Amino acid sequence: MTMKFNALSTGSVALMMLASAALLPSCSKSGQQMPQGQAPAIATITLSPENADLQTTFPATIKGKTDIDIRPQVTGFITKVHVDEGQRVRKGQVLFTLDQVQFNAAVDQARAAVNSAQTAVNTQQLTVDNKKALLDKNIISDYEYQMALNSLSQAKAQLANAKAALVTAQKNLAYTTVTSPSDGVVGTIPNREGSLASPSSAQPLTTVSENSQVYAYFSLTEKDLLNLVGEGERTVEAAIKSMPEVSLRLSDGTMYPLTGKVATVSGVIDNNTGSSSVRALFANPQGVLRSGGTGQIIMPNLKENVIVIPQKATFELQDRRFVYVVNDSNKVASTPIVIDPVNDGKNFVVLSGLKAGDRIAVEGVGTKLSDGMTINPVAPQAAPAADQAPAQAEAQK
Repeated sequence: MTMKFNALSTGSVALMMLASAALLPSCSKSGQQMPQGQAPAIATITLSPENADLQTTFPATIKGKTDIDIRPQVTGFITKVHVDEGQRVRKGQVLFTLDQVQFNAAVDQARAAVNSAQTAVNTQQLTVDNKKALLDKNIISDYEYQMALNSLSQAKAQLANAKAALVTAQKNLAYTTVTSPSDGVVGTIPNREGSLASPSSAQPLTTVSENSQVYAYFSLTEKDLLNLVGEGERTVEAAIKSMPEVSLRLSDGTMYPLTGKVATVSGVIDNNTGSSSVRALFANPQGVLRSGGTGQIIMPNLKENVIVIPQKATFELQDRRFVYVVNDSNKVASTPIVIDPVNDGKNFVVLSGLKAGDRIAVEGVGTKLSDGMTINPVAPQAAPAADQAPAQAEAQK
């Protein structure tokens, strides 16, 4: 019985092995099982020279071409405010009127002093004429005649002083009418009717901003300035002339429709910030830009025939930047690169480490890839579908 049991067992095992051999091809053909260790599908690109239109942004402060603080030239109480905040005014337009009573009185007093001095001159002139006639007849001495001439000169001097005082009084009276020195827009008006205005006041009556053109102030670092002049190969003036037109992004994120031009670069570098002030000029015909506003200067930076790669294709290690280069065997190798510090936030311009014709991985950097790993290179647009294939196959099991 024992021998019969062993023979039966051997036959059963043989039948099971034949059934397994028959099932294996069937499973393979039906695609229900995935090979172990399949290479992941990773998007790659082949590098070629191209033109890169990079942009550099700088925080900017907007100021009118002329921001003039309006201050009175005499002390007096404000009796009339003729304009309102934000109002556009013309050169010579009346802005404020100060109390004129005391200044009118001063003019009347100065005018009376002129009349008095003129009368004194006329009287002394008659005396001199009379003395001259007596001198010609040898009735009086030459000394007496010279004394009369001196008195006439003194009276004329007093007349001149009186006239100068009258001019000063008239000017002071005119200063009680405060006018705009230029075309522009009225700023805040902190003082109203009844307030005392004085030339020594810390706060101006208002500010008139001539904003048909505005300046956008921003800063360049010392390194930026050296790059601007090409390490001394050209002057700052020549560099400014060769600079492209710049754009302005407003505080709400919209772009100002008109471009501007860099006008000046300060000749002094601030020791505290290590930067120099730069001024760009923008036309402002519609008055959209207001003095005191903020925005961002966008400076274009066109580079021709350079290697450009996506920033997501790189990773940093110990202050160095790397990419995964794919070789002919589809293995990735981490490769150090040097990039241009100027970038648009999405791409890097590679200065060294890569060349035209190299393939690099543009996905999975920092998550899926490791040095020496074998991948299945796919086009970037095909990468999502390829990554989903293993998951779909697993779901079908």
